[in-house]
Amino acid sequence: MKGLTDIAGVRVGHASNFDAITGCTAILFDGGAIGGVDIRGSATGSSELDVLSPGHITDRVHAVVLSGGSAFGLEAAAGVRRYLERHGVGFETGAARVPIVPCAILYDLAIGSAKIRPDREMGEAAAAAATADPVLEGSIGAGTGATIGKLFGMPRAMKGGVGSFTVSAGGALVSALAVVNAVGDVRDPATGKTVAGARVSASSRELANSEAALRGGQIKAGFPGRHNTTLVVVATNARLSKVGAAKLAQFGSLGTARTIYPVNTLMDGDITFAFSCGTQSADLNVLGSAAAEAVSQAILRAARAAKGLGGVPGM
Repeated sequence: MKGLTDIAGVRVGHASNFDAITGCTAILFDGGAIGGVDIRGSATGSSELDVLSPGHITDRVHAVVLSGGSAFGLEAAAGVRRYLERHGVGFETGAARVPIVPCAILYDLAIGSAKIRPDREMGEAAAAAATADPVLEGSIGAGTGATIGKLFGMPRAMKGGVGSFTVSAGGALVSALAVVNAVGDVRDPATGKTVAGARVSASSRELANSEAALRGGQIKAGFPGRHNTTLVVVATNARLSKVGAAKLAQFGSLGTARTIYPVNTLMDGDITFAFSCGTQSADLNVLGSAAAEAVSQAILRAARAAKGLGGVPGM
């Protein structure tokens, strides 16, 4: 399977600066998508999330952008918006078509260059690169500067990245794309084994147990690795309302909770989006079960595909 692009009408593009170790990912919805969002983190950075509210006038969004660069990276969405306008895509206002493009960011300023961040040009490049081909995974796009396991600080962290996975759900498909930049460790739910996370020392490949260390009082108040986020996009070819899409996002967040320890901390900016891109009929509970599994597997793939950058090792 191809990951998120298994859903018809979904295209994914990445743009990366491997010298500065940052980047962004644009997910385009041909024909638009009905969306919802679930915010679990307390250190989020985002824009245009209210367009996903059931009470908002817009019924569809045209893209979603995931970006590094902390709050500065929100500028990347302007480039995606510019690309879509040039291609005649947007909400018709009478005077112009206005592309609807929510955006969420992660903090990657502690690796590479803190002075170079995703901008309008990088966002436009990511949109221009968007394709229905299999999703490129690993340390690319928004995952270029992602890191995992920062409760003991960056010297003991490992690289994170982008992963994507698809699950069948009662005749429908549910796919997830995850960008993993978590403060916690990534653990395989099937085995209970830690896949990537904080190491016992800066020179070791042996993994520590961040959650046990947190409960045992070994972590300083406020956490040394204080800027963290796991961003997830779930898409399905099933027909959903905005309310249904929001519920699917909540189900998808369970996959994050099954795989990252600790998760949704005060220092994480975790956000899960969900989008309906089709007309297939399916039970929402079935879709939700598939979403949680797809997210969990996407997170595992992100950790396993990540490559070492900036002195931070991958698997």
